[in-house]
Amino acid sequence: MTDQREAPAGFAEFVAARSPSLLRAAWLLTGDAGQAEDLLQTALARVWPRWARVSAAGDPEAYVRRVLFTTYATWWRRRWRGEVPVADLPDRASATDVSDALLQRDAVAAALAGLSRGQRAVVVLRYVEDQTEAQTAAILGCSTGTVKSQASRALARLRAQLGPQLTVTEEVTR
Repeated sequence: MTDQREAPAGFAEFVAARSPSLLRAAWLLTGDAGQAEDLLQTALARVWPRWARVSAAGDPEAYVRRVLFTTYATWWRRRWRGEVPVADLPDRASATDVSDALLQRDAVAAALAGLSRGQRAVVVLRYVEDQTEAQTAAILGCSTGTVKSQASRALARLRAQLGPQLTVTEEVTR
């Protein structure tokens, strides 16, 4: 077992290199920056003691993603929807009008929040993380048929909620 005060070999480098991508996936799953950080930290903490074995297996990112998605799917904490304190009030004027992009991003986030955990995980993996059906099935521990059916149901629900006028761009998903 590794000393808990020192990072296992290669762990710090992996976290530094892959955290932005993993955090984006966590944010898309939770819809909240704070919860996304907590989710990623929990997943990395679960991987920490097994890092030597995980990194020796060849593809540590796939393992970490699976831990991230399964942790999200089984997370016991109830989502709190109350007020969130902020240091600065958000009513400052902007030089550019970003209201349309913000409205689209909010609509996408609300539509994603309306999906089941399984559907949301499949959508994020397939269409944001650009994983294949087989890779998505491997990460989630299910069959490719399940991935296909979950994706189909999720896309139908998203289309019904978002309508054809919404064009999802990379800016909307950030």
